[in-house]
Amino acid sequence: MSDMAGFLGAATLWVKAAHVIFVIFWMAGMFMLPRFFVYHQESPPGSPEDARWVDRETRLRRIIITPSMIVVWVLGLTLALNADAFSQGWFHLKFAVVFALSGYHGWMVGYAKKLARGERPLPERTLRLLNEVPGIAAAVIVILAVVRPF
Repeated sequence: MSDMAGFLGAATLWVKAAHVIFVIFWMAGMFMLPRFFVYHQESPPGSPEDARWVDRETRLRRIIITPSMIVVWVLGLTLALNADAFSQGWFHLKFAVVFALSGYHGWMVGYAKKLARGERPLPERTLRLLNEVPGIAAAVIVILAVVRPF
């Protein structure tokens, strides 16, 4: 299907551009927040440093990560409907990975709230490993969207 087909017509490329821009914003935050968690956990609960990390994490989530994720979903679904992507095999896996990444986003929001309450449920090593999730997901998503292997 050509870029100009579908109900978006000539606006398709602009919608794609906006989608990619907001994916970049979302992913930047998804890379930053787990790193924030690693440093936040080192601060004693209730300390001034703890309060600064809570503020940083809250602002990152509310100003960048969550709004960007919402825009990514709206534009992505619009593009998928425009291109009839739901009938294409590669898109099913891409959709599943984006859905899982959104779930990871939700988990991170919950973990930030635990840190804000003074809880430190995961060891630093686990948080450092979890920091790799967005990168792996992004690689899979880009390969599926660009190569369309099936």
